[in-house]
Amino acid sequence: MFSKIIKNTFLNSHVPSSVMSAAFLITIAGLLSRILGLFRDRLLASTFGAGDTLDIYYAAFRIPDLIYNMLILGALSAAFIPIFTGLISNEKEKEAWKLVNGVMNLAVGLIIICGIIFCIFSPYLMKIITPGFSPEKMEKVVLFTRIMFLSPLFLGISGIFGGILTSYKRFFIYSLAPIFYNLGIIFGIIFFVRFWGPIGLAWGVVLGAFLHLLTQYPSSRQLGFRYSWSIRNHFSNIEVRKVFRLMIPRTLGIAVNQINLFVITIFASFLASGSLAIFSFAQNLQSVPLGIIGVSFAIAVFPTLSVLHSKKDKDGFITNFSETFRQILFFIIPLSAFILLLRAQIVRVVLGSGQFDWEDTVLTFQCLGIFSLSLFAQCLVPLLARAFYAMHNTKTPFYVALVTETVNILAVILLIGKYKILSLAMAFSLSSLVQMLLLFFLLRLKYENLDDKKIISSVGKIVLATLFSGAVIQFSKYLVVKFIDLDTFLGVFSQLSVSAILGALVFLTVSHLTGLEEYFTFKKSITRRIFKKEKIILAEDIGEVSGM
Repeated sequence: MFSKIIKNTFLNSHVPSSVMSAAFLITIAGLLSRILGLFRDRLLASTFGAGDTLDIYYAAFRIPDLIYNMLILGALSAAFIPIFTGLISNEKEKEAWKLVNGVMNLAVGLIIICGIIFCIFSPYLMKIITPGFSPEKMEKVVLFTRIMFLSPLFLGISGIFGGILTSYKRFFIYSLAPIFYNLGIIFGIIFFVRFWGPIGLAWGVVLGAFLHLLTQYPSSRQLGFRYSWSIRNHFSNIEVRKVFRLMIPRTLGIAVNQINLFVITIFASFLASGSLAIFSFAQNLQSVPLGIIGVSFAIAVFPTLSVLHSKKDKDGFITNFSETFRQILFFIIPLSAFILLLRAQIVRVVLGSGQFDWEDTVLTFQCLGIFSLSLFAQCLVPLLARAFYAMHNTKTPFYVALVTETVNILAVILLIGKYKILSLAMAFSLSSLVQMLLLFFLLRLKYENLDDKKIISSVGKIVLATLFSGAVIQFSKYLVVKFIDLDTFLGVFSQLSVSAILGALVFLTVSHLTGLEEYFTFKKSITRRIFKKEKIILAEDIGEVSGM
């Protein structure tokens, strides 16, 4: 009985019937993952502060992340999922599983080869990426990097399993994987560091990557995955070759985005100790809404857009795109305002302890404030890019990425002399805005109309509600100060919580009064899930009473 419940809960259930439901499911799991991520960052900040150790830690991610993003993320988002989804929707499951094995074997082989090459030449590569590091920091960052080369291997295999689960709309298990990834890193901070010193951070990343893989394997196998090895057949497989052909522009686009991170790392290595850590902390904080809103909705709608394009359903494609676009803005515009107005409180609550001093706090919340101005653009980019990928168009996002990176580099060069670490956040935000606007403009040229009237109407109402909620937040911040002590964690947390809750209530109230469609869609989705859950509970109660 117990095993049956587990199977139904984790393997056969949680297949959402709508984009909103799927996004809601991913968002809830993503929220838990992001909370763990914030706890991870708090542990890092309190244990090491914004100094040499965390500069080394974050710099060591660059090359392993490059390998994973170029070889796996590019294939999945641009090519694997649309083609795999097309095969299973046309009941060609045998060909679909051959595609999985072909992509997995070839991708893992490339990861191993690249990992070995980069591992050998990492001392020379890190001198290019972190030219401002001292010899002692350089020696440590090379060691960290070599250990972390194990993570792309585990994440690569896990990424393909994630593509399978996404294609079958099994978002629940897919969403659990990042949670276990963060748990592995947290375990490393608490236990590995205690026994092995700072190098334990690198082994924590490897453990997290392995747990990421382990989480998704059982469901992938239950859906039909069986591993097979045949390099010769893989190369001759038409679908496999199509995946690798389509992923080339996407891979180049990711390479351009990775250059963005390399540029940031290079310039940060010449700034004061801890600059890279401060930038990374601020970026991690703003990535919470980016991950749970922007990425969640883009992932949820991607299989639907792929199927609609394969069926040549233009109206359905535009409708689903527009609904998702507006729903993202419904959440992210007010969240951006909340982050901007409460940035100091957020940083103090999440990071302000232990070795993380007041100077670190100020620089971090200044960077966070700059990031918040472009957060809506960052959240729309994943959806816009996937709209092109669903059409098997990977070249347009690549060309846009080239322009975006050019803007980023020029902005850093022009601003870094005056604004130091803040210039990196300014350049990043500016390039994100450019990327979003270009992708939207080019997609609109493709379809001529993206349900523009509804988008404009919804944005106007969302901005109006946000202005009212922002005013309430600003007023409540100063009102709460009269009753609390801001020198304590509890005081700052109370100010943050009360202001955010009041602001959210005002936003929802104004949304209701203005008849905002996205508000009622969200409300309906929440209500449906609550009542659905109640029905499930009643059914289980009946089963227990009847002895089932």
